[in-house]
Amino acid sequence: MGSRETWATRLGFILAAIGSAVGLGNVWRFPFITAESGGAAFLVVYLLLVAFIGLPVMLVEFVIGRESKQNVVDAFPAIGYGNWKAIGVIGSITGFIILSYYSVVGGWVIQYIFGSLTGAYTGSAEAYFGQVSSGLNTAGFDLLFILLVAGVVGFGVRDGLERAAKLLVPSVVGLMLFLAVYAATLPGAAEGYAYYLSPNLATLRSDALAILPAAAGQAFFTLSTGVGVMITYGSYLDEDRSLLRDGFVIMLADTCIAVLAGLIVFPVFFAQGIAPGDGGIGATFVSLAGAFTTLPGGRLVGTVFFVILLLAALTSAFSILEVIVSFIIDTTGIARSYATAGSVAGIFIVGLPTAFDLQYLTVYDAIANNVLLLLGGLLLALFGGWVYATDAITEFSKGLTSPQFIPKLWIWVLRVPVVVVLSYVLYQNILDVIQTIQTSLL
Repeated sequence: MGSRETWATRLGFILAAIGSAVGLGNVWRFPFITAESGGAAFLVVYLLLVAFIGLPVMLVEFVIGRESKQNVVDAFPAIGYGNWKAIGVIGSITGFIILSYYSVVGGWVIQYIFGSLTGAYTGSAEAYFGQVSSGLNTAGFDLLFILLVAGVVGFGVRDGLERAAKLLVPSVVGLMLFLAVYAATLPGAAEGYAYYLSPNLATLRSDALAILPAAAGQAFFTLSTGVGVMITYGSYLDEDRSLLRDGFVIMLADTCIAVLAGLIVFPVFFAQGIAPGDGGIGATFVSLAGAFTTLPGGRLVGTVFFVILLLAALTSAFSILEVIVSFIIDTTGIARSYATAGSVAGIFIVGLPTAFDLQYLTVYDAIANNVLLLLGGLLLALFGGWVYATDAITEFSKGLTSPQFIPKLWIWVLRVPVVVVLSYVLYQNILDVIQTIQTSLL
């Protein structure tokens, strides 16, 4: 087996990690979850959780990855804690499930790009979504999306992941800024901003606990935390990097792009009199496609928006597939091309039910995002804060230029606030997932 690949530049790593975080979670999932959960009140809780729950757990992943130089499963034995490798197994399974339905949604996006160019959804946005969201055509575009992802991952870390990130991430940001400026000119933009950015403090106090599960799930989904992505990406890092600085930059960039997505979506909603929260998992597609049919220059705006969505989906999917491929390569020693092809075949087969029935997609998302992702995060917090703490501080301190109390503060944040919050959220989400399964499939 050859030597392990590394990032060519710090910028390449940062952009690849941002690309992992900046995916459908920001541009597709974040607006409809925000709308369903109360607008600005949700945004406040979400931002707090990203900073004080998501970032500390992300740093645990970076530390494990950099010290071990291994994939998400073998990382734990490599640092002397083989009895905790179940965390890596859970992360791999979670990523596998997420990518199996994520690629289906990616296929929707490709169809919507064509729909914008041709005006296919002009007659009825809801009917068009029904056509593209399930059936043989959906399975075909699902396969197309996952093959695009495989094409990049197959080229490796430097020639695949890093090059793609350097091209796609700036493109996503530039196009989103263009649409945010456009959205600001729409009538009703002020009402959209008020809904999104002006929290009612009384509502926030009364609903904070109710908002917490959705906000925590979204925070972990958008940061790619709990899946093993950051363990895998961290394993390609050199030891002179400040993990705190890099983690903060990634968190800040991801959060800014998520907020930027809301600055596009909510003015469009209010400009067209669309009630936020309508449409559920298809809200971005049904509501926005309907709005684009009547907005000035709507066909062009719609095309740009769905191109953004596709680029964001690809950058995040690259990272999830890399977790699985990295594990296969390290475990079997087979060529990257074969590992990638085998992974894609399995992911496509597992995701087929979600291509033919939206209820399965809802269930997959509930299990992976609301339970497994948070379970992985909770186990990482317990491991990093209570088991691996001394070694974690040593590894974390390499390249650190900030005050030396920071590593110990990080450990105590993991030990208490992170564990308490994630335990509560996981319990609530398990109850909700049981209800979702009963409603959708039984």
